[in-house]
Amino acid sequence: MSRSIFVHIVSAGVLVLALAGSISAQSSSPFKIEGTLNDYTDASNATAGPWHITAEWSAELRGRSGHVDFLASLTMVRSQSGASSHTHHVSLSDATVTPIAGGHRISGDVVVTTNGTVGFSGSHLDVDITGGTTLPLSNIKLTFTGPAAGHFGEGPIEGVVSLQR
Repeated sequence: MSRSIFVHIVSAGVLVLALAGSISAQSSSPFKIEGTLNDYTDASNATAGPWHITAEWSAELRGRSGHVDFLASLTMVRSQSGASSHTHHVSLSDATVTPIAGGHRISGDVVVTTNGTVGFSGSHLDVDITGGTTLPLSNIKLTFTGPAAGHFGEGPIEGVVSLQR
């Protein structure tokens, strides 16, 4: 069974890709990548500082559709000691994938929960997964637009790819 780093099939204007790694072109099993985020937001508070974000995330290819489901579980705490923390679950369902320089962009309308309650309606998320020639998919950047950008900041939240299967 043949294996390749990228599987690209362009048919009738539809891009189908298998984000990277060793994946069989004939396998019907999903392709998944995972990683972590560890960054500070550019949204700040004069007394409490920016938010520190840590997270685990995953992106899974939906068969040969060219679409991806993306999930992230974020914990946020102010950078100043003693500040309270809270959690967010971030998801893109059946998101589109487009090629960008050095990798791929997963994008769509995002669902964000805050401590289990949906918020930031009308927000969009771009997830850029990029790398280099030695490690094609090594970095991730999340960029929110719309109401969520007021909380997460307008700049990207950065992390790493740690597992590809």
